Amino acid sequence: MTTQHPSALSGRMMGLSEATALIRAGGHYSIAGDEALLRQLPRGHWIGGTIPYFMGQDGGVTTRDQLYVAAVPVLGGAPEIRFYDPISLERVCADGPDNGFSIIVMPAFSAVHSLFARNAPGYEDMYIKPLVGWISGIHLADLGRASPLVVNGETLEFDGERALVMHVPLPETKYAQIDIINLFTQGEGDRIRFPAKGFSASDCLINDQPGNFAQYVASRAIDTKLPLVADYSGAMINVSIKAVDAAKGTVDFYAPVFDDIEYRFAAPVPDYVSAFHASLPAQTGPIGFSCNCVLNYLYSELEGKRVPAMLGPMTFGEVAYQLLNQTLVYLTIEG
Repeated sequence: MTTQHPSALSGRMMGLSEATALIRAGGHYSIAGDEALLRQLPRGHWIGGTIPYFMGQDGGVTTRDQLYVAAVPVLGGAPEIRFYDPISLERVCADGPDNGFSIIVMPAFSAVHSLFARNAPGYEDMYIKPLVGWISGIHLADLGRASPLVVNGETLEFDGERALVMHVPLPETKYAQIDIINLFTQGEGDRIRFPAKGFSASDCLINDQPGNFAQYVASRAIDTKLPLVADYSGAMINVSIKAVDAAKGTVDFYAPVFDDIEYRFAAPVPDYVSAFHASLPAQTGPIGFSCNCVLNYLYSELEGKRVPAMLGPMTFGEVAYQLLNQTLVYLTIEG
């Protein structure tokens, strides 16, 4: 098997004119950038989403003037681009190629975002057909004034309510592999369970004793930059805290908690960049897709810091089969 170091990336930051030339020259692309730039791109075989935060080749950057453009490897036939609404979303994996992968982009705060987060683990062919992607967002200064969008480059349709997917077939000699890098592990604190799944919680069990989760967080002055972490048979999956309202007794999350999972708050990560480099695999196949979380970008102060092995948008959520938070996701082509 031929392998390459992760620095053999498919994407990088570039200006509008260079991105336009690439699209017009052919090929298939995954593109992230500010809405105003995306609206100036020509028709072509690309999917996109809005975001102004990136890990680029020169380091972490917040920009409305550049795009992140990643070439999608086309090795086994032409990819298919398709929208999914709240009704058809459950078909997203079943519609994927028998051998290949699918890239999904969903607008943050939309119905498809919420439905996918809650129900994706039960979708047909989930965990059988590789599904990777991200949640599009906006500049945090634009909250309440702009909406996260996805864009189908083949039709130049912009949409804030549907998911957009590129299904990419691969030849029998190749296969797609999805991996995550999550620097957070469960801390030594209390065991936490919730009585129902959802994006918010009030009641909970703390070490099997009933309590209010918001009061628990406030009374212990817990650092809410640290996510809740669940251990899925050795895979650490985060749920990030969005807001704590101690007066109302509620806590909102960026991804849902589940009623059959035990959580603990994460142990602190003192130096994100050093820990990230230590977690990188020594070798991997060519990178077909990667993204990281805007919360890692903000909380770990990655602006201007270089994490050159894995470039891509810093997103409002990551998809590696299911919705993730504060996690780097990447897909490689092996074989």
